[in-house]
Amino acid sequence: MWTDRLTTALFVVVGAVNLLPGVVALAPSRITTAYGVSIDGPDSADLTVLLRHRAVLLGLVGIALLCAAFIPSLRVPALIGGGVSMGSFLLLVYTTPALNDATMRVARIDIAAIALLVVAAVLVWRKNA
Repeated sequence: MWTDRLTTALFVVVGAVNLLPGVVALAPSRITTAYGVSIDGPDSADLTVLLRHRAVLLGLVGIALLCAAFIPSLRVPALIGGGVSMGSFLLLVYTTPALNDATMRVARIDIAAIALLVVAAVLVWRKNA
């Protein structure tokens, strides 16, 4: 059925969006490119560790969403996890003034990913109803 394929594709796309920042965990030199923040200075080691840890957590969300693409029983928990992860980031972004362009770019990507996740949630709900 075409809705099953669409649901799978949506989970794959949103999973990839969450998995890609995981590169920062393995390549901290990408932090400046990804987030537009300098990792030089007296507190750079702390910032680097925090951003790499964020990357690991995003990678886990991405893996969960990718697994849910092919294992329907994981879809509801993955939807909740992905929604909470991206939603909380957006809440923090839009309640914090003067963020840089790179952070706002990440926020716009998350808005698009949440929209896709909402479509996937509707499809999952209709199938389970």
